[in-house]
Amino acid sequence: MTTTVTSDGCGAPEQTAELPAGIDLAKEIVLGGKVTADGAPVGGAYVRLLDASGEFTAEVVSSADGDFRFFAAPGRWTVRALHRTGNGETTVTADGPGLHPVAVTVE
Repeated sequence: MTTTVTSDGCGAPEQTAELPAGIDLAKEIVLGGKVTADGAPVGGAYVRLLDASGEFTAEVVSSADGDFRFFAAPGRWTVRALHRTGNGETTVTADGPGLHPVAVTVE
């Protein structure tokens, strides 16, 4: 997998709605979704993944279409979005492999 360093210095892969080639959802846990505000996508949000104890695990920047994705282990996760227009968070439980949809609204 290629890592792209974005203009904000984040070394996370470019975020898109489509999964990278070769990802086997029968084996991988993927937390993926969109950051929105008033129903519109929010690009450039810092999206953070926190474990069940609230510890920071990873961060990506949402795409221009608001898309983000994390590869995770089984468990309960908090996904928090921080943007200049507002913040929001949601929780998701990923018990097994597959794509676990996550929607985060910033206010």
